[in-house]
Amino acid sequence: MNSIDPTAQLDSTVKVGHFTVIEKDVKIAANVMVGNRVTIYEGTIIGEGTTIADGAVLGKPPKPAKTSTVKMNHDLKPLTIGKETTFGANCVVYRGSQIGDSCLIADLASIRENVEIADLVVVGQNVVVENFVKIGQRTKIQSNSYITAYSTLEDHVFIAPCVTTTNDNFMGRTEERFDQIKGATIKKGARVGGASILLPGVTIAEETFIAAGALITKNTTPKTVVKGFPAKVLRDVPERELLDQ
Repeated sequence: MNSIDPTAQLDSTVKVGHFTVIEKDVKIAANVMVGNRVTIYEGTIIGEGTTIADGAVLGKPPKPAKTSTVKMNHDLKPLTIGKETTFGANCVVYRGSQIGDSCLIADLASIRENVEIADLVVVGQNVVVENFVKIGQRTKIQSNSYITAYSTLEDHVFIAPCVTTTNDNFMGRTEERFDQIKGATIKKGARVGGASILLPGVTIAEETFIAAGALITKNTTPKTVVKGFPAKVLRDVPERELLDQ
């Protein structure tokens, strides 16, 4: 048995599985598939052709810890989802975020509030995207990666599995840290290899190629290959691999 608030607006073509909860003022466009045991929170807007797998939670209101560096915003806008986007089983997407068209949010992924995701983005299985992150179109984030709060990923960025980004040089101590928290800025076309670690505030330049397992402690230069622990420039990226070729 489903629980669908009478104020929710579902197109006549929407299909809903079993034991699903849809709260008040939700808007679901045509040809949307909603699985079993899905929860869609108040005000969420879902574009046409979207698929929502079993156990997904969309539009969840945040409730941060008292010690969190990200403070609660009680005026968050509802979650907005574009058309033909797919949500995997048991993924969680918070209120106050925007998801574009034709994206894939895979099984068990978590996307916090105040996140902006453009069109044609892939967020892989078990990926965590924290608060105040912007992700450009055609970017791919592979399984088990962690995108920390206050990070920016531009268009055509590739994040391999198990990449870790960080944003706090003080690791939770001193009041000074609150004014200095900043994640990585990863520019257009940059590629980050598996299990790499990006320290707070670094800028990964356009078309940088970061080898697997690298530790990035400082800004990179465009179109270079960097590797090592800490990472150093190895050579230029081959011309045939650049986006404009």
